[in-house]
Amino acid sequence: MDDAPLTPESPATEPREPANTPDGLVSAAPVTPVAAATAPPPPASGIRVVFFGPNGLRAGWRLGIFLVIAALVAVSLGGLAHLLLSRHLPRRADGFTPGGVLYGEAMVLLAVLAATAIMGLIEKRRLAEYGLPLRSALGGWFWWGVLWGWAALTLLLLTLHWAGAFTFGSLAIHGHSAALYAGLWALAFLVVGGLEESMMRGYALHALTTGMGFWPAAILLSLIFGSGHLRNPGEDWVGGLAAGLIGLFFAFTLRRTGVLWFAIGFHAAWDYSESFLYSVPDSGMMAKGHLLNSSFHGPAWLTGGSVGPEGSYLVLALIGILFVLFAVLYPEARYPSGVSKTSPVA
Repeated sequence: MDDAPLTPESPATEPREPANTPDGLVSAAPVTPVAAATAPPPPASGIRVVFFGPNGLRAGWRLGIFLVIAALVAVSLGGLAHLLLSRHLPRRADGFTPGGVLYGEAMVLLAVLAATAIMGLIEKRRLAEYGLPLRSALGGWFWWGVLWGWAALTLLLLTLHWAGAFTFGSLAIHGHSAALYAGLWALAFLVVGGLEESMMRGYALHALTTGMGFWPAAILLSLIFGSGHLRNPGEDWVGGLAAGLIGLFFAFTLRRTGVLWFAIGFHAAWDYSESFLYSVPDSGMMAKGHLLNSSFHGPAWLTGGSVGPEGSYLVLALIGILFVLFAVLYPEARYPSGVSKTSPVA
């Protein structure tokens, strides 16, 4: 009969001394060879190494699957909307309008959320692990983010006003029009904030964190986020740098809160205050139906010029202040920073 396999609970049998038998012959008990506690794993094949690492399917491939799913859903939703609503869809010639923003961003947001949910099913993870717990959606962290976003832009514009470089001006719209555009722009920028944060700091950040760690992933995605803003009409390098840095700040708030709701609220409130409430350019674009007849006076390095306040050098100092203040108020990290030790995909 074959020897039973060795286990940690049944150590190898030690060699024994020869013993005398009743018939006078000397016999020795069989010696069981001592085996290694753990045998080295067989070398992985070249193809497997490309696709799999110590944590399962590599982060880059999982991110690629996520992007493909999101793209397929977005194309499907876009085609369906065009088929059913072609006569009512906003035209590009209409400019920077709430309808245009909602049409262009809402379907992509739905696609990103659908792809995130599908990846959660594949990886057996909850949405909360991607920073999007549904039970706290639009809850306390979101409204704190709204307050911070509005306060940050207000502080920047007040500083420019005190320096004689910005004038709030008079009302540009009144009554029913003001109320209508206020609501439409609030909804539009809620969608924008939700899309850009869930896209850049939701599943993508989680997946890359399992492969390279939180901060390398956050820096990489912030570089992509900032460079993407350079495609906006009227944007310049200062605005692109500011977008990358504020993206890194949003990643920092995720690290300290464990959720994306603060970042989504901040993002939405900043854009809303910039485009509608204070009526200044956003990456060189002026929103249709803005509230005020505001204006800048002074050098572009101070005011941001045609780019808007995101192109001001002062916004770089403001982002630094936000980092310090948030670090002091929320010192505890609540989002994983290292490489996952479990296999997200078997």
